[in-house]
Amino acid sequence: MAELPLFPATLVGSFPQPEWLIDRARLAGRFPPRVRAAELWRPAPEHLARAQDDATLLAIRAQEEAGLDIVTDGEIRRESYSNHFATALAGLDLDNPGTVINRSGQPNPVPRVVGPVRRPAPVQAADVRFLRAHTDRTIKVTVPGPFTMSQQTQDDYYKDPEALAYAYAGAVNAEVRDLFAAGADIVQLDEPYLQARPDAARAYGVPALNRALDGVAGTTAVHLCFGYAAIVHDRPSGYSFLPELADCACDQISIETAQSHLDTSVLKHLTGKKIMLGVLDLSTPEVEPVGTVVDRVRRALAHVAAEDIVLAPDCGMKYLPWESATGKLRAMAGAAEVLRRG
Repeated sequence: MAELPLFPATLVGSFPQPEWLIDRARLAGRFPPRVRAAELWRPAPEHLARAQDDATLLAIRAQEEAGLDIVTDGEIRRESYSNHFATALAGLDLDNPGTVINRSGQPNPVPRVVGPVRRPAPVQAADVRFLRAHTDRTIKVTVPGPFTMSQQTQDDYYKDPEALAYAYAGAVNAEVRDLFAAGADIVQLDEPYLQARPDAARAYGVPALNRALDGVAGTTAVHLCFGYAAIVHDRPSGYSFLPELADCACDQISIETAQSHLDTSVLKHLTGKKIMLGVLDLSTPEVEPVGTVVDRVRRALAHVAAEDIVLAPDCGMKYLPWESATGKLRAMAGAAEVLRRG
């Protein structure tokens, strides 16, 4: 991994998918899919992979032109942050889905666990190789975390939430190893349900994460958030589960502070971790002035050293208009330049 500047800027993961690739109105009009949602894609099946490659190239170039230091593939090939990986695993009945209550309190169709959860083959390694081939910048890839996936399935096999989370951890561990082998510089585990289900998270969330990261050689991050701003509108002023991650084996912790106006003093409990600081409010398409982003970063500098801060949006940018997303990223990169000058 190339040496990064002070206050490197990155995506949390996702970038807006073009209208010609996916039906954005249908995507925004439903909860993020946990089972497959092939009906969302516009190209015919025989043209879909090529179209996804083309859109991924556009996302890479948009990040580079905005001035990001760490680039992702924009999660362009995914219907949601989690279902692309989760539905590729064995031990699930996808044709007869179950139901769980999502973090918005609504029922949502989910994979049904009917056997041992395992990963029969690498899922995203080819995506990493594609990304590596098309940028010379530091690259990051995201994968759903084991605790979150365990909360997004109906368990008809293990009948034990902790055992289910550990099974997912084994699948994630195998994938993370392959993602680094394919060329990833950073692998991020998305774990929003640690925040949404704090009691269960305290019982076995961190041990499951540590199993997923066991023996992994490479820079790892864990992302927590309050949900997509386009779907989950109310934000608490603090995390229900965050200091507990001081015991996680990850190197970086990604949190949101912009929309929620988070009390950043909580970050003092995460000594030894780099903080991926959410500084872009995704609840509005309005592009923040550079000065506003700078002020959001400075709120954290009382509790985190400058060299331990990575700038990012609050969450994924999937639901924003393309022009808004690129404008916000330019503002974030501009804020990084201001902060580097002191």
